[in-house]
Formats: sequence, C-alpha cells, structure tokens
Amino acid sequence: MVPVTVDGETVKLAVITHKPAGNGPFPTLVFHHGSTGRGTDTSLFARPYDPKQLSDWFVARGWAVILPSRRGRGGSEGRYDEGFAIDRSQGYSCEPTLSLPGADRALRDIDAITPLLLAQPFVDRSRFAVGGQSRGGILTVAWAGRHPGEPKAAINFVGGWMSTSCPSATAINGPLFARGTAYPLPMQWLYGENDSYYPVSATRASFQAFQAAGGKGSYDIFTPPAGMNGHFINTVPSLWTATLEAYLAARGLPAKPL
Repeated sequence: MVPVTVDGETVKLAVITHKPAGNGPFPTLVFHHGSTGRGTDTSLFARPYDPKQLSDWFVARGWAVILPSRRGRGGSEGRYDEGFAIDRSQGYSCEPTLSLPGADRALRDIDAITPLLLAQPFVDRSRFAVGGQSRGGILTVAWAGRHPGEPKAAINFVGGWMSTSCPSATAINGPLFARGTAYPLPMQWLYGENDSYYPVSATRASFQAFQAAGGKGSYDIFTPPAGMNGHFINTVPSLWTATLEAYLAARGLPAKPL
C-alpha cells in the first residue's frame, strides 16, 4: 500500500510487484489495469489485477513489473469514480462530459503514483516502460503524451475507454488517443480479432487517426484461440511474443528470455 496525495486527499494505493531474483536495478514495466466490464458489478471493484502470463513473460526477460491499482480498485483506498453515470447503478456513462473527466481522474492517479514507483531502488529509471490493458491501454497512450521524456516504450494492449456499444465511443476514445501524439517515440498497439468491446474496424480507425495527427508506432492484430474473446490476448503470449520482442529490441530494451 503506497500513500499518495491526489486531488487534495491522501490515500493508499495497492501495488503488486513481480521482479527477478536479486537487487537490480531492473528494467521496469509499470502496467495499468482496465475497467470492470460495464461498471455495474461493484463486487469487481476490489478484485486485484494481476496478469500472471504477462508478468511472467517480462520477468523471464529480466524485467520488474509493477501493477498499481487506482483509487477504489484492487484494494486501493478512495472512491472508484472513473466516468460513471449520474445514477452509478447504471455503470459507466456514454456521455463524454462524464466519461472523459473519469479518464482525467485516472491519469491523475497515475501521475501521483508513478514517481514513487520509479524511486524504488530496484528500478532502472533509464529503462522504464509503461503499458496497460483495455482502459489501461488508452491511459498508457495518453499518459505517455503527458510525459514524453519519461518512458522508453509504451505498450497498449486492446486499449479504449468506452466500447463501441456506446454511440459516442469515438468522441470519447479519439481525444484520449490523440493525447499520445506528443510522445516522440514509437508505441506498440496490440489488438485481437473477435474483441467484444473493440472490433478491429474501430481500433484500426483509431490508430489511423492517431498516426494522421502525428503519433508514432505500430498497430498489430492477432487471432485468438477458437472461442476466445480477443479482448484478452494478453493472456496468450504465444500470439504476440515475436512482435513485442521486436519492439523492445528496437527500443534498446531487453527482449529475449535470460
């Protein structure tokens, strides 16, 4: 539990860390969680986010992986308030004036916790990468744009803030992705076919708009195993190992198992 001050309140945010044996310093990935589906099941709010397959993949390559949970999520203190409808029982709002401030709140949490995570003695700050899943993926893109000189790599797994079931999804996701255009280095965007939240047509259009606005990076699509929701490709490293190894190597970062 890491104390932070954000929006004028001091709260403790829950953090899970995986790292290789030894003292380091290690190249470090700070990886951000997504949402809770539609936001209507409050029992999911406290569930820790600990993507074992992804963490194991990085640790095998000599990386530390740090998984912070934002306010009200995964055991963190504070209220979970990332873009809900006025009637919170309805879950996340499709109204941009409610949804986008929720993303800004999440980014403030990330701003507050990241310097404390990077100050840990096992972290090699010269080899710091940021990444995330779903909402964590689009937050990764936006946050890298806010801090263009910090991460050496930015990895977006199936990122988006609101799914295409929301009529205003483009009006919400587009501006958040556009914030990442200030990041000067290439990003890696990884998406899956048969994603129940973000179909390929929508995510490809998001990346094309990102590129047209000056963003740099690669967009890759993977076919998940039969019957699997493509939103969860981060649990199947065999799909994306070659792509992600190539991206990390191009950034001068460890890419192969030790």
